Amino acid sequence: MAKPKEGDKAPDFTAKDQNGKTVSLSDFKGKNVILYFYPKDDTPGCTAEACSFRDHYQSLLGKGFAVIGVSTDDEQSHKKFESKYSLPFPLIADPDKQIVDAYGLWVEKNMYGKKYMGTARTTFLIDANGMITKVIDKVDTKNSSQQVIDLLQ
Repeated sequence: MAKPKEGDKAPDFTAKDQNGKTVSLSDFKGKNVILYFYPKDDTPGCTAEACSFRDHYQSLLGKGFAVIGVSTDDEQSHKKFESKYSLPFPLIADPDKQIVDAYGLWVEKNMYGKKYMGTARTTFLIDANGMITKVIDKVDTKNSSQQVIDLLQ
C-alpha cells in the first residue's frame, strides 16, 4: 500500500493493545490522535520516542490529543515495554503487519549494507474527523513529542 498523505482519510484498524483490549482507530472519532509507528519495543530509539510521548503526555492530552503507538511486536512484548517505562497510552500489537501495510510503512531498510524489511518510523497527526493533517517522516526520537507540539503552534 502507498503511505497516506496529508488530507487523506486515515486507514481504520482494529487490533489488540498491550492489555489484550481491542482498540480501533474509529474508537477515537471526535478526538485528535497522534498515531506513531516504531520499529521495535525496548530498543534505544524506540524507547526514547515512547518516553518523549510519556513525558509530555499530559500536555498532549491538554491539547486534545490521544497518543497511540504501533509496532509489529506482540502484546506480551508491548506489556513489558509499557511496564518497564510506565507508558500511559495504548501500544497496538501488529504482528501480522496489517496496520503497517495499510499505512505503507513495511519497507525495505538498509543497515550497514544489510537489507531487511522493517517498519518505517513515522508519526501521523489525525484530526477529529479521521483525516490526516500532518505526517512526520523524519522523527527525532528524543524530541518526538516536541516535534508534534511545534507543528501544533
